[in-house]
Amino acid sequence: MGRLSVNLCGIELDNPVIPASGTFGYGYEFAELYDINELGTFSFKGTTKDPRFGNPTPRIAECTAGMINAVGLQNPGVEKVISEELPKLKKCFNKKVMANVSGFAVEDYAYTCEMLDKQEQVGWLEVNVSCPNVHGGGMSFGTNPEAAAEVTAAVKKVTTKPVIIKLSPNVTDIVAIAKACEAAGADGISLINTLLGMRIDLKTKKPVIANKMGGFSGSAIFPVAVRMVYQVANAVDIPVVGMGGVTTAEDVVELMLAGATAVEVGAANLIDPMASKNIIDDLPRVMDKYGINNLNDITGGAK
Repeated sequence: MGRLSVNLCGIELDNPVIPASGTFGYGYEFAELYDINELGTFSFKGTTKDPRFGNPTPRIAECTAGMINAVGLQNPGVEKVISEELPKLKKCFNKKVMANVSGFAVEDYAYTCEMLDKQEQVGWLEVNVSCPNVHGGGMSFGTNPEAAAEVTAAVKKVTTKPVIIKLSPNVTDIVAIAKACEAAGADGISLINTLLGMRIDLKTKKPVIANKMGGFSGSAIFPVAVRMVYQVANAVDIPVVGMGGVTTAEDVVELMLAGATAVEVGAANLIDPMASKNIIDDLPRVMDKYGINNLNDITGGAK
């Protein structure tokens, strides 16, 4: 293992940097700009059982030190991801990819995960429980420990690969939800997903986004991510993937000190498509600056 290498749920990564779902598509567009095999891995676009067109436009709003999006999980559905997207990805990415899965009922999650679990290219299943539970009154699965645990258990029953549950920060007790997922069999936890935000157009006096509210991401949310990663990493015995406002190699080190084994880079990829590569390239310099010989030595080091 090199000094940048980490082990995520039994799979070795050359480095801990992972472009986050929804900010890197299915990878091959970025492969036109640089060799994406330089990445630790990446989490591909959120995939659902059936195709989704997404929310009405406008669905993106800029804001200070970040952005708000309400794209609505637009994707071609799991069958087309398997038949069309993964073969294209295989031509330019020779590592295991992280499959991000969304759903609106427990059965949806189980079906989609079971399908993706069978794909040789998939290394991990990142299960996004920030989706509205259509059978539970519309509340997100991730806001309730029992609901999050139910999804976790259902997915674990039909899969063999590591299951990482992606949690929403829009809760009062993130630790209780993380511990419920761990108890239900989760192999890892990733956090944080976007915060809930809103912008209003002063000229029209109406919400900027057609959906009114959306997911707030970008560098402004980084301190929230550090806090929640620290809380969860100190409460569970499974790996934590940290994310939320990461823009620099220093941010990666800080989240690892908070307890993250690997770190996802989200909105920064939308601002600069070279962001993840630049962070990886800069990691050795930052490690040298702070006297870090090996990244495995620092996970959870901020006690």
